[in-house]
Amino acid sequence: MRRSHSPHIAGRSLAALAVLNFFLADARDGLGPFLDGFLATHGWQPMTLGMLATIGGVLGMVATPLFGAWVDASRYKRALIVVPVVLVTAAALWTLFTPNNWSVFGGQSATAVVGAIIGPALMGLTLGLVGEKAFSRQVSRNEFWNHVGNVFSLAGIYLVTTMLGINGVIGLMIVTAVAAIAAVAAIDPDQIDHRVARGLGHDDGAPGPSGFSVLSGSKGLILLAVTLMIFHFGNAPMSRLIAQDFSIQLGTPFRTTAIITGISQVSMIAMALAAPFLIRRFGLAAVFVIALVALPIRGAIAGSFSSFAAIYPVQILDGVGAGLIGIATPIAAERILSGTGRFNVGLAAVMTVQGVGASLSNVVAGWLTNIGGYGLAYWVHGGVAILALAAFVVGRKSIAPQSAGRDDVSTPSVSPAV
Repeated sequence: MRRSHSPHIAGRSLAALAVLNFFLADARDGLGPFLDGFLATHGWQPMTLGMLATIGGVLGMVATPLFGAWVDASRYKRALIVVPVVLVTAAALWTLFTPNNWSVFGGQSATAVVGAIIGPALMGLTLGLVGEKAFSRQVSRNEFWNHVGNVFSLAGIYLVTTMLGINGVIGLMIVTAVAAIAAVAAIDPDQIDHRVARGLGHDDGAPGPSGFSVLSGSKGLILLAVTLMIFHFGNAPMSRLIAQDFSIQLGTPFRTTAIITGISQVSMIAMALAAPFLIRRFGLAAVFVIALVALPIRGAIAGSFSSFAAIYPVQILDGVGAGLIGIATPIAAERILSGTGRFNVGLAAVMTVQGVGASLSNVVAGWLTNIGGYGLAYWVHGGVAILALAAFVVGRKSIAPQSAGRDDVSTPSVSPAV
């Protein structure tokens, strides 16, 4: 049972959660969006980069459901964030110091495996801190602070590479990792209700059902996973390809990628602020539709225009699509699995299936780029999202169920307090 705490202590933990999301923007992914541009300017080809992303995706895909079950069972959710942050940062630094086959493939493989636990651990931690009723609102706040952190990180990368070169990137990565760990330490572990964190709204003394029975028997969860698999097959490689293309053209991988990624992150901030209103006013299903429609339009614009100016509408639409999907997915999973006690393993299963689409897409994108250039890849991957929209429309009632009080979420302020 959760112990009673003063509002001051509760507020401190939620403030620390906001700070954690801010710094995880940089600390959870290592080189993240900069990897492709960095390696492309060191002679790595699109097909090789696609294989690298696929290997990482497959490894993360295998690890994610196991880690989801681990998060459900563990009472050390803070440690399940701290350890991966340390290992991901170490792998990124290894790649920066020596960008050879061993460091790139070895470091990124390790990043994919250990990084796969951060997402489920963060969602479980959030649900355990705020409970079911405030979860939808808190997910939007998490995403807000994560994207604000991304924007500051990208601006920092742009500045430090201008002034200090690669040494500035190394210093910034170390600072953000230390700050993320400090934020985790500031979260009061006694504030985390571990039964609520796994999707059990109350403790009735009965054991929860097995993960297998929940997953195999949940039509909504299966349809959600299939929809996201198709969406991420279309969306996953597009920003990578744009970063490769213009990094090679302009010869400034870190600054170019910072601009490209920064545009989408600013758009995602707007989506994080708008999502609670959209869910309350139009329902969760409408949010999914808006996100899924954005990708075909994005692919068409990217495939039709080759100037650098085209990245602005293209990346704004990335923020709309990926930003809203990132908020809607855990909310949908929590609704579907409410009361089962298998929220984290269920969400991890969805992430695994969507990872199949994202992983396969990277090799396909590399192949399409080799045979028809970047434009062909943009058209094909953008068009694939039409299938995701069709899949969602067919299963929307199961994927985005409504229940009393769940769509009645207040628009979040930027304050971390609930």
